[in-house]
Amino acid sequence: MNAPVLIIGGGPAGMALALALQRGGVRARIVDARPRGAAKSDARILALSHGSRLILESLGVWRGIPHTPIKTIHVSHQGGLGRTLIRAEEEQVPALGYVLASGDLAAALDAAVAAANIAYADNTPAPEHPDSLLTVHAEGRIDESADIRSRDYNQHAIICMARGSVPHGDIAWERFTPAGPVALLPCGEAYAVVLTCPATDSERFAGLSDADFLALLQARFGPRVKLVGVGPRLVYPLGLKLRKTTVGERAVWIGNAAQTLHPVAGQGFNLALRDIAELADTLTDASDPGDASLLARYAARRRVDRATTIGFTDGLVRLFSNDLSPLRHLRGAGLLALDLFPPARSFLARRMMFGGRGW
Repeated sequence: MNAPVLIIGGGPAGMALALALQRGGVRARIVDARPRGAAKSDARILALSHGSRLILESLGVWRGIPHTPIKTIHVSHQGGLGRTLIRAEEEQVPALGYVLASGDLAAALDAAVAAANIAYADNTPAPEHPDSLLTVHAEGRIDESADIRSRDYNQHAIICMARGSVPHGDIAWERFTPAGPVALLPCGEAYAVVLTCPATDSERFAGLSDADFLALLQARFGPRVKLVGVGPRLVYPLGLKLRKTTVGERAVWIGNAAQTLHPVAGQGFNLALRDIAELADTLTDASDPGDASLLARYAARRRVDRATTIGFTDGLVRLFSNDLSPLRHLRGAGLLALDLFPPARSFLARRMMFGGRGW
């Protein structure tokens, strides 16, 4: 047996777990069907919370990753009154979160894995009969044969970069509309845009000329930020899919192999990092990391955060992606209440930064 833990998948989740386990005195090896470094070409943009930054700092991979801080989050909804502002200074943190390229994170993790001499076999399919005490699935997708729960939102995300007419001031904008949320995330000198739309419209919208797409985006977002240019667009389908259980006999599933979420509020990889940190903590110095009692303890520790994060994300999508008049007024009242009641706003901020234990 090369190492007591086998990690299947060499993306950011798998590499982060290998580093976290090593810090806890548990050896792991990685196998990936793709060539090593494939994750470095991932064009997606991540919004990582302050809590995720702390986890990555503990792994020694934060310094050197290009990132843009989010110091203020502005939340509003189309077609009604009410908005709220969440500020880093109110929570006494340097930033609520950070925007960075998934490929840059993968590059930093890969370098750290290499420096730590963690075994990594690329172009290697997952073994049919692993010779490990624990197998961790981090393949980046959910096995369709698993016992899963899913919801199709009938939405796609169009992502691109856009330039504003004035500096973004480290402000992230989340604008809810009946057609789906629109997010503008400060990224370098520009914004990373996530425009959600009905699945039937995504290819047509993404294929518009820059001028026509810019007009569409501006109409959906509103006048609070004037956008003056957009880059190439990519389209991703959106949905909720999760394994009903993330542990099995000498097996654990993490990251997108455990759950995939709608990108609203940017919780997906933040949840994955909290899973990774908890799993590594639970297995610290374990002589048998696949012991059933240890895995049960890990699952119990993660139950509340996982359930509330998934419920929070799913609830936001369903509450805000419609134009029923009673719900429109309820949304506005909720945003106004958050703005007027600092403890509630702080609860939401800490929930987004640290997960279910943020309170």
